[in-house]
Amino acid sequence: MENITVLGAGVMGHGAAQLFAQAGKNVRIQARRETSLEKAKDMITNSLKIMVEKAMLTENDMNQALARITYKTDLHEAIQDADFILESIPEVLQTKLDTYEIIESAVSKNTIISSNTSTFPLKELTKNAKHPERFIITHFFNPPQIVPIVEIVKVEDTDEAVVETTYDLMKGIGKSPVVLKKEITGFIVNRVQVAMLREAFHLIESGVATAEDIDVAMKGSMGFKWAFCGPMESQDLAGLQTTEAMVGNIMQDLSNTREVPSFLSDMVEHNQHGIRTNQGFYQYDDYGEQAIHTRDDHFLDLLKLMQQKADANKEPVLSSKN
Repeated sequence: MENITVLGAGVMGHGAAQLFAQAGKNVRIQARRETSLEKAKDMITNSLKIMVEKAMLTENDMNQALARITYKTDLHEAIQDADFILESIPEVLQTKLDTYEIIESAVSKNTIISSNTSTFPLKELTKNAKHPERFIITHFFNPPQIVPIVEIVKVEDTDEAVVETTYDLMKGIGKSPVVLKKEITGFIVNRVQVAMLREAFHLIESGVATAEDIDVAMKGSMGFKWAFCGPMESQDLAGLQTTEAMVGNIMQDLSNTREVPSFLSDMVEHNQHGIRTNQGFYQYDDYGEQAIHTRDDHFLDLLKLMQQKADANKEPVLSSKN
């Protein structure tokens, strides 16, 4: 797994390309427009410079990573001799299927084809595939060059050697991969996130708290704890008798709606899309540029701390207790 192709130069694509290059891989990143590639190159360079400033990389590390990345608009050139292809193009099913058809007609049957999708099941993505056994999902999280987790999703047709190779590749680029035992809508993280958001939206609709109140409360509690102590371990440490009582007392009063809250639909309808329109739950002046910079700066500080602790204990940044 030395030659990596990343299809798509957006937020997820450029971040993944950076990761592979930092890990010593030969990387091609492909997009249809030169302007997209130029933007991706600038974003990768800026991201690496920040890591150098934070002493997470040396300047030589940065220059070597940049030298390992080539930028292509031609899909066939980008996938030539690829060992692993990460598809991170827009979430339009037919576009993905058409892209896979081109890929399969041009690459070795040993090439692993992975999607970063969080929307489509693998069964749907491989319905026209000649070799569905070499397809897999590797779901990165934004920003992918910083957030440690990657969810790996397989189906019955997936070759176990493909799963193992993909797992080892993700570990090799510094990620903490989690392999789902079976495919399910939303995988792990987004299912838990949506369950939490449902209740947060219910609290807003019920007039219990504002969006800002909820953010402050969560950052100072779950957000503070979960970086080093996940929800299951937290319950062990609290005592499962306490957990049983808490769940029993509260669960019956939680929202069980199956509908998107009306206030959220109204926000979207009135062009309140968050940073893309400078208005969401909060107001922005620069399409979120400063908010994203601040977020990434804090994330890098946390990642650096996690890496230092992992290095001191000679263990991965995140790992199973068993």
